[in-house]
Amino acid sequence: MSNRSEIAWTRKLEGDKVEVCARRFGDRWSFFSRGGRGERWQPITRPGLEDWLELLDGVRRRIGRQRDRPEEESRLVALIREQFPDANVV
Repeated sequence: MSNRSEIAWTRKLEGDKVEVCARRFGDRWSFFSRGGRGERWQPITRPGLEDWLELLDGVRRRIGRQRDRPEEESRLVALIREQFPDANVV
């Protein structure tokens, strides 16, 4: 599951590593996770704020490398604020 519209990272859950990726389909982002290389990607139905912030960080890095358009950052910040109104997203 690797293509240009995908951003991936690793997080720790109770001592175990979990791979997480977000994939853009048009103007929507879908999140997936798996425990290790041999496992299948499972959809995450309600990603938490931490996952959205990791995605935002990845998008900002891609913009810096000119692999994404600058307006994608503002679109993503608006999505995060819509889902998590109390979050302080800068």
